Amino acid sequence: MPEMTRRGFTRAIGGALCCARAVHGQAAEPWAGESIVDCHHHLRRTAEASIRHLDGCRVSNALLLTRDVSAERIQAMRAEYPARFLAWFASTDITKPGAEEILTKAVKSGAAGLGELKFHVAAAGGELRRMYALAAELNVPILIHFQEVPHTPTEGVFATGFRDFEAMLKAYPKTTFIGHADAFWANISADYANDSAYPTGRIVPGGVTDKLLGDYPNLFGDLAANSGNNALSRDPEFTRGFLQRHQDKLIFGSDCACADGKGGGISQSNNPPAARMAGKCVARETLSLLKRTTSPAVFRKLTWENAHQTYRLKA
Repeated sequence: MPEMTRRGFTRAIGGALCCARAVHGQAAEPWAGESIVDCHHHLRRTAEASIRHLDGCRVSNALLLTRDVSAERIQAMRAEYPARFLAWFASTDITKPGAEEILTKAVKSGAAGLGELKFHVAAAGGELRRMYALAAELNVPILIHFQEVPHTPTEGVFATGFRDFEAMLKAYPKTTFIGHADAFWANISADYANDSAYPTGRIVPGGVTDKLLGDYPNLFGDLAANSGNNALSRDPEFTRGFLQRHQDKLIFGSDCACADGKGGGISQSNNPPAARMAGKCVARETLSLLKRTTSPAVFRKLTWENAHQTYRLKA
């Protein structure tokens, strides 16, 4: 079947399924039909696998996170599915020689940013400092995975020292930082002590993340993964004010590994502490939370406008 015909057929079937749900009295997803970009969509084995997830959770577009230089593959995916993949970020092992050259080549080949950078280094260490300077030089944002507590006995930790990250924001004012993962989101509460990957319970105001987002125009927050969803779920009253307060600084992403955008497959096999998301689609869970917690205008900022402005995406 020709590609355009196949895509049209898929859209027609999707529309029919939506109508069928309405006929049987089942409400469609409250965000269905809206333009939403998943800004934390890891490159999957095939373009079809990515589209299956996007279609399953009713998300219109994605920004892809890749390793090394993936320009040719991204170009092929965008040709096969026009307008679905808006941009891509590039990552490489920053502890090895030549990392700066590899990432520079990626940006010159079309990458819109650096990341996700998830490595066993200190947030203020030399490896990441070189990347902060490179992002400023290339004028692209940089996405950092902050994690102080291992998920498994052998996993280790990543970009440690977030509680002291203010010094990096001051040292690299021309760098656009995107914070992500456990330590970034656990520090939404002032009482976090690096003792749990996903703390629960009421949030104590005055957390490092809340303060830094308010004080530094070059820091933004990636709402992806169990870490972002957990932070927004644990204290609904706090969350309403937090999302309102930082409505221009937060960007929706899923970081979801489910197969079909509905929770199918083993979505948390490498992250036992995130068992609360087993059998669920992270994109669906977070979009549902944002829909019931924010106004339509704020929801659109979080799921579309902020990504386009911060990552300079083309509509």
